[in-house]
Amino acid sequence: MTHVEDELNSQPECWQRAAGQAGAHAPVLPARGERVAVVGCGTSYFMAQAVAALREGAGQGETDAFAASEFPHHRAYDRVVALTRSGTTTEVLDLLGRLKGRTHTTALTADPATPVMSLADGTVVLDYADERSVVQTRFATTALTLLRAHLGLHGERVVEDGRTALGAPLPEGLADRSQFTFLGRGWTVGLANEAALKMREAALAWTEAYPAMEYRHGPISITTSGTATWMFGDAPEGLAAQVGGTGGLWIESTLDPLAELVRAQRLAVAVAAARGLDPDRPRHLTRSVVLAP
Repeated sequence: MTHVEDELNSQPECWQRAAGQAGAHAPVLPARGERVAVVGCGTSYFMAQAVAALREGAGQGETDAFAASEFPHHRAYDRVVALTRSGTTTEVLDLLGRLKGRTHTTALTADPATPVMSLADGTVVLDYADERSVVQTRFATTALTLLRAHLGLHGERVVEDGRTALGAPLPEGLADRSQFTFLGRGWTVGLANEAALKMREAALAWTEAYPAMEYRHGPISITTSGTATWMFGDAPEGLAAQVGGTGGLWIESTLDPLAELVRAQRLAVAVAAARGLDPDRPRHLTRSVVLAP
């Protein structure tokens, strides 16, 4: 078993642990009414998109998401939350350094022996969700679960659905498709983006992601009998029939969207195996992006 398989299989237990700790971490997490930005790079940026949509949708305060390198320094925020598994990502550390003494910051990380611990005003360490694989799975979803629980939006069904996602077979013929498109709405747009990234990283697959309504505005033109379109969350009315009319394989979510992401992670591993690839060693990637000064 690869590291990424072992790590993605452990997610339900990590989620349960994170949800139980959310209350203890509340003092360093965004308070209701704060104006917040959530930042990250790669997978962490897509989790930031999901968190921002969830928080603002729950009426807890204006919340934006940015790639750490694209943070708008001309805007004022009460708090910036940084997601960084390694605690060493250059763009995140640079941003926290610039904000120190000006804006309150919180970092969620997996490694307490890294520079992020001294640069952020507050930290949450999820060391039990750290990973050996370059490809992120459990740290990202565990960080999202902790923040979701902090917002009062986590329930036991999420954990049970995660276990179901690990045990149920993937749809017949899905791994043989030549192209994959993931769709989301609201907070699940971030999950769709992350699912597509997993497929690209682990399996070198032709994969795209869009807000579900935007898929009709051009991207659906690539959909054929050899492609798959996977919806995270509730689909817009008529979209399933429209995809069916192209001959493409339509996959609609039946589980909590976070558990659907687990199924997509499994798909990435399955496609990698079918193509003779090692998902633990994705091409041109390292566990952390550290840029030379």
